[in-house]
Amino acid sequence: MWMFRLRKLLKSVGREGLILFFAVRHPRTHPGLRLATAALLVYVLSPVDLLPDLAPVLGWIDDATLLLLGIPFLLKRMPADILADATQAAERLSMRLRGLRGAR
Repeated sequence: MWMFRLRKLLKSVGREGLILFFAVRHPRTHPGLRLATAALLVYVLSPVDLLPDLAPVLGWIDDATLLLLGIPFLLKRMPADILADATQAAERLSMRLRGLRGAR
């Protein structure tokens, strides 16, 4: 169940989530930004939510809203050089994945 949820959330996050992933892994990223990103991820994956996921629509609204607002918020606070490196790394991975899909 949690893998299905994780897959759906990753699809909805898209490119910006991948950039944030690489930016957080950068050695010069501020620890506060790392902590905020970890808190966002823990809340989204946690079974304890403000709105329970048992409600068909409302349970996903708080997670989706938090992701749609939280990821751009965190990316805007990343230094430009870290963001540029993370964007390049995300593009390289995307191109590699597209190449794998095309080889099938």
